[in-house]
Amino acid sequence: MKNVFLGIMLLVVTLSVQAQDKKNKNAKYTIEVNGNCEQCQRRIQKAAFSVSGVKMASWNIETHQLDLTLNEEKASIAQVEKAIAKVGHDTAKVKATQEDYDNLHSCCKYERSESK
Repeated sequence: MKNVFLGIMLLVVTLSVQAQDKKNKNAKYTIEVNGNCEQCQRRIQKAAFSVSGVKMASWNIETHQLDLTLNEEKASIAQVEKAIAKVGHDTAKVKATQEDYDNLHSCCKYERSESK
């Protein structure tokens, strides 16, 4: 009976250690994303969630900051920035193409800097 109990305890400890390892693969980031309104917010967050491995994405309209949690084994911050640029929004490191920017609704068009 002791052997069965010890075997079960060993199994529980092993499984809990593996579960903790998976949680540690998630990383939190904050990146700047240009935009103006709630429509931009929905578009930016949808683009971020389109990248496999993104667990959380929340863009703040006032600060233009996107808070992300992602599984680094499935995605990189660069992949998220490229997905956001593809829907017309510039990030600090990746600039949207002029065509993607031009496809934004008129209220979503923000002032673009030439230095990106």
